[in-house]
Amino acid sequence: MFKGSFVALITPFRNGQVDERAFLKFVDWQIKQGTHGLVPCGTTGESPTLSHDEHQAVIEMCVAAAKGRVPVMAGTGSNSTEEAISLTQHAERVGCDAALVVTPYYNKPTQEGLYRHYAAIAKATKLPIFIYNIPGRCAVDMSVETMGRLARIKNIVGVKDATGDLTRPGLQRLACGPDFVQLDGDDGTALAFNATGGVGCISVTGNIAPKMVAKMQEASLKGDGKAALKLQDKLMPLHKALFAETSPGPVKYAAALLGLCADEVRLPLAPIAEATKEKVRAALKGAGLL
Repeated sequence: MFKGSFVALITPFRNGQVDERAFLKFVDWQIKQGTHGLVPCGTTGESPTLSHDEHQAVIEMCVAAAKGRVPVMAGTGSNSTEEAISLTQHAERVGCDAALVVTPYYNKPTQEGLYRHYAAIAKATKLPIFIYNIPGRCAVDMSVETMGRLARIKNIVGVKDATGDLTRPGLQRLACGPDFVQLDGDDGTALAFNATGGVGCISVTGNIAPKMVAKMQEASLKGDGKAALKLQDKLMPLHKALFAETSPGPVKYAAALLGLCADEVRLPLAPIAEATKEKVRAALKGAGLL
């Protein structure tokens, strides 16, 4: 169930509010384009700026629009264990298939603190839980050893690895076992990540090139490296352009160019610079999307 292209969905805004109509259309379009799974309320969805009511509403809309066609892995993490438990239990109640739980940011817990945080969340839900390890945003890196301990908890089933370290999937496979689901958190390394134990990517680029990203994953997982590499080569300039500034600014601008939603972001994010806009336009054209 949890493999291939899972898209870290943007959250469309209009005049400061969640654009529900655009979001519902966007989810349906993603599925029709071949996306294998949906991830609402992650970093790309600007979850830190969503109110609790908005966070829950976006997850509920995603489940309703998906209609069981693809799995929904809801972002339910927090730097407060109690809050993460509450968000995860809500995701379970409304029919999500899994929860993506980020390592606690700002607090900088020890490895024992990380273990206890995830163990407490796992105990409070029956949902499959994915660890989201992204040291660059959270200032804490879950060690391979801690992940191995957590993998022994029945419903902690996988990781979104955004360390950028391509030795990690191999080491984590040894520590967590071959059935532990490893998804890359970086489009640029997604193909190489699969070659060392991964089975997919939680993708930003999939927001605007869902068909190509899904086909690249399908080719990779079938062992057709030549086809996968050809698609990844075509996508690589886009992967780079979408992180020319802090995400999701560039990907929202790309989505606006494609008529998918407005490019509005919430403070403290700001509209992207003109130079970045040019990079995004050029990458879209190069990928044959514009």
